[in-house]
Amino acid sequence: MSKAEYWQRGEAIDFVNSTDAKIEANQIVTFGNRVGVAGTPIEVGETGSLHVFGVFEMPKKEGEEIAAGAAAYYDPDEEAITATAGDITAGYATEAAAAADTTVKVKLLG
Repeated sequence: MSKAEYWQRGEAIDFVNSTDAKIEANQIVTFGNRVGVAGTPIEVGETGSLHVFGVFEMPKKEGEEIAAGAAAYYDPDEEAITATAGDITAGYATEAAAAADTTVKVKLLG
């Protein structure tokens, strides 16, 4: 029988900064096909916290409407949230965002 050992609650996870730049606190970070938000600054090669649950106000793709409850994706080229399906899942919009809005509130999926 396979067993698992409890490790952590999971609202935030340990994340190793394997990039060549410091990750700033509250920076949107991609890992695999998901996003999280850095809880603290994470120096290159160091481990820090990455929030993967919660609602965060994030930059929204310019000129795009996003309905409340719509799936939200992160576009790394635009560095913004979009409702257009992509490879990087962010979560879902908790409130509607009009085309003129610059941000959208997103519930991360973990």
